Amino acid sequence: MCKSIHINAGFLAFILLALFLAVVMTGCGGGSSGPQVIATGLDAGLDAATKGAVSVETVAVPLGTAGNYAILATTGVASVPSSVVTGYVGLSPAARTYLTGWSLISEPADTWFTSAQVAAPGKLFASDNVGGSTSANLTTAVGDMGTAYTAAAGRTATSAATTNVGAGTLTSLTLAPGVYEWGSAVTIPTNLTLNGNATDVWIFKVAGTLTMAAAKNVILTGGALSKNIFWQVAGAVSIGANTHFEGIILGQTSITMGNLASIKGRLLAQSAVNLDAVTVTVP
Repeated sequence: MCKSIHINAGFLAFILLALFLAVVMTGCGGGSSGPQVIATGLDAGLDAATKGAVSVETVAVPLGTAGNYAILATTGVASVPSSVVTGYVGLSPAARTYLTGWSLISEPADTWFTSAQVAAPGKLFASDNVGGSTSANLTTAVGDMGTAYTAAAGRTATSAATTNVGAGTLTSLTLAPGVYEWGSAVTIPTNLTLNGNATDVWIFKVAGTLTMAAAKNVILTGGALSKNIFWQVAGAVSIGANTHFEGIILGQTSITMGNLASIKGRLLAQSAVNLDAVTVTVP
């Protein structure tokens, strides 16, 4: 004998409502998946001193073996003593005579040099070191440096908000992560703050020169790391005296740091690097 099954109308309505909400939430991805773009500073009602945009898809620029060096240059690395470098210094294709101001100390196999200005276990290498694979290693690293520069230059600006920020003059700004691009020179006359977490990436593409005033600072907040900051600069880079800088500079020409300036990052120049009692610390 078949028995009829009676379902309370109120209970049935509850079940249907729960199923509907589950479908809606699934279609929305829970509200958390997919690329997110956070625009700051250029939107009405937000802090006008904060500009930029961030995409979760921004990734670091691969350095290859150029990332083994605190300083890498092609035509010369000069120091006015006493600079303090933590990391390796490399020079190629120029020879050791273009490592000036370091008071180089040779080792018997002529594989590298040491200097009182390079903290142990850091060393200096030049293309005419005959020991080991120094010359070949430097040739590869210089090639990787050029590849990294080209890779950074090929990145697309995150948005209109990260294009030509400040018309090239970055005054009292806080910049979110993202890819920034200028078709001109860039000047930083004040402190510059980069705010983001430990996995965020900044790429700054500068078609002209990059100049930062004396006695100013690049300040990292929110857990941002210098190893995730890249400055791709077509023209000369000049960092003022007593200024602290952050990030990896990929310079197509020269990089000059003024008296008692400092950087947590790398100086990778397709020309010369000039230091005046500067502190360079790898990130």
